[in-house]
Order: sequence, then structure tokens, then C-alpha cells
Amino acid sequence: MARSGGRIVLVVVGVIALAVGGVWIGQGAGLIPGSFMTGDRLWLTIGLVVAAVGLLLLVLGIRRPGRTR
Repeated sequence: MARSGGRIVLVVVGVIALAVGGVWIGQGAGLIPGSFMTGDRLWLTIGLVVAAVGLLLLVLGIRRPGRTR
């Protein structure tokens, strides 16, 4: 049961990080205007890193656990 709860946390945190990273990518690339981050390549880079971490957490949370003996 605790293992299942940990997987749910990984999925939720992964989705949030992926969404936030996506917004930061959009702002850094100048696609989402109206912020101090708009057009700043630093935020594009930060967004890419956060989105990649979010995707990794999402994959780890979704994948099936291995067999234990």
C-alpha cells in the first residue's frame, strides 16, 4: 500500500513539474507573453530541465514495479 502511495506522489509531482516546465519553456521562447520571463533564454533552459525531470518522475511513477522474490 505504501508503495502505491509513493507511485501516486511521483505521478502527481511529475505532472506538475511537466506543466510548470512547459509554461516556462513557452515564456522563455517568447510564445507566452506578459511576464518578466518572456523571451529570456535562461527560463527556456530552466523549463527544459524541469520538464525533463517531470517526465522522468512520471515514467517512474507509471511503470510497473519489477517482480520481487
